[in-house]
Amino acid sequence: MALFSRRPKKSGATSDATSAATPDATPDATPDAQVPSDRPDEADRSETATTAAGAATDAAAHGDAADTDATAHGDAADTDATAHGDAADTDAVPQVNISLSTYGKPATPAPRPRPAAEAPPRSETVPGLPDNVVVKQALAALPEKPGNTDVLHVMRQLLQGHLYVRVRGDARAQLAEGKPLTLAVSAVEGKKFLLAFTGGEALQASIRADGDTATSALGQPVLNVLRNVSEGQYAGLILDHAVTGARLILPEPLIKKALEEGDPNLTLKNLLCAPRTDATAAQVVDALTQVTVWVAAGKPEGSDRFGLAEARTERGERYLEVFSHPLEVLATGRGDRPLPLTPDQLAKAVAGEGLDGVVVDPPGPWIQLDKAQLAPLLSLAP
Repeated sequence: MALFSRRPKKSGATSDATSAATPDATPDATPDAQVPSDRPDEADRSETATTAAGAATDAAAHGDAADTDATAHGDAADTDATAHGDAADTDAVPQVNISLSTYGKPATPAPRPRPAAEAPPRSETVPGLPDNVVVKQALAALPEKPGNTDVLHVMRQLLQGHLYVRVRGDARAQLAEGKPLTLAVSAVEGKKFLLAFTGGEALQASIRADGDTATSALGQPVLNVLRNVSEGQYAGLILDHAVTGARLILPEPLIKKALEEGDPNLTLKNLLCAPRTDATAAQVVDALTQVTVWVAAGKPEGSDRFGLAEARTERGERYLEVFSHPLEVLATGRGDRPLPLTPDQLAKAVAGEGLDGVVVDPPGPWIQLDKAQLAPLLSLAP
């Protein structure tokens, strides 16, 4: 039988559950718009962009910010045996030892295929329960033995959309009555991990594993789920625990740091993972005028000066790489250091000569914007 845990009665956690009472969560992306035909090529370095960024280099405090080890606990044989009794399979949930001291120094990964500009088409493996296709795709792409960069890749893709949790009994009725929710958890080495699911297929696999049909699914914005982990008594989050080959444990310290570092509303990531419309570019530009973004700093080959990563098209156009979260920089695996830029600093960097625009979140989903489209942002340049 699955283990279930009373949701902590902290005011923040309780309000999170109430605000996400229905499984109708943020829809996933459908690629309706044309992908730009001139995808920027591999990252280059620009010392000119570094100079234009000015004060941005003073904000180089992101990286080796913590020394605490964040171990991805887990052996699924233990996890599943605790959570599901005899129904457990013997395949292991991938376990990765992550030290937050390496948060700014991920290991160099194997080359990844060029990412698509848009998220995968929206799907509902169970009618009425939209899948988080971006996270589902990231989990499916995990190697047998994930490395740090693989974990960061899943974590960055998790910062958008929605997830599902399992609740003992009827979640809607309990919420309507103001009762605390009892959430499905799994115990690993005496520590409690919250179970979360990308969609109906993963939920069905969990029910088949433990046979407990007296449960319901509750869809929540991903921020609610992550905050429940970081603010509750959980050691971490297990994604799609019963889906063989496409599941992962994320330790609480990594989740907490990801929440502390990024935009509290995940504005850019949600826009990029949503279905593209004629308004998407303008919405992204508007967000760029309001939120802090990150750029990737590194030393060009043969230089002692730091430069900012940029992408170049086959026509020689230069686009500054801009990232919605430090994890997006680290997940590239290039060893770059994420540096934050305020909207006016970004405007100053892009307004300089030589750059033709920006590409936002190059690891994907991404969008390329030229200077004409960036006019509202560039108006902020001092």
